[in-house]
Amino acid sequence: MMGEAGARSRAVVCLSGGMDSTVCAALAARDYEAYGVHFSYGQRTEARELASTRQVAAAVGLRELLELKMDLFRRIGGSALTDSSIAVPDAVEEDSAASSQRTGHEVPVTYVPFRNAHFLSAAVSWAEVLGAKTVFIGAVEQDSSGYPDCRPAYYEAFNRLIVAGTRDGDIEVVTPLIRLRKQEIVRLGVELGAPLHVSWSCYTGESEACGVCESCALRLRAFAEAGAVDQIPYAKSQTASVGRFETQR
Repeated sequence: MMGEAGARSRAVVCLSGGMDSTVCAALAARDYEAYGVHFSYGQRTEARELASTRQVAAAVGLRELLELKMDLFRRIGGSALTDSSIAVPDAVEEDSAASSQRTGHEVPVTYVPFRNAHFLSAAVSWAEVLGAKTVFIGAVEQDSSGYPDCRPAYYEAFNRLIVAGTRDGDIEVVTPLIRLRKQEIVRLGVELGAPLHVSWSCYTGESEACGVCESCALRLRAFAEAGAVDQIPYAKSQTASVGRFETQR
């Protein structure tokens, strides 16, 4: 996108190092002078996510990466991602008894309470300073884990908040992946040349992805359905088990 005198407009992208945010960063860097913001918030794979984020930022050519550290989620707890007393569940197997008991509406224990509002607030603050009018976030509704902050209505409401609560009210949060399925995101990433090989999705592993958590299951199925090869290391071969998992939503 071009601004005044042909200069590229600026954008801020929330970058976790995960598959979705990696594709989102590639889109932002293609069209804008893009700046990345990453949050270390006490998540189990904090170090691995930061390492992936740095690699993604370098690969797509972000102008700057702002690395922020916040302790409130670890102290608040209530999520399996930040509270070691809550186990990270494996993805549900399609042929298991639990499969028939799913309600389809439960928010999983990996949900971090109101997390994305904190992330977006920081990103919008930085966008005001940079003169950026666009904030990217790689939220996905259809193939997410049922998180309430991955719904379009959430971002529509947040954009109304920006209008009311910022100096000029002209910054917009955009969610280019929100209505795509995971396999479509993989295909888009391949088309863009996004560095998916350095992205990280696992909820528990840092040297190798576990291959059995819900995030790994979604990723494995997406690559299989997209006909693409996932190059990140897994603790054991999941080739034969991709079809076993049906994620809870």
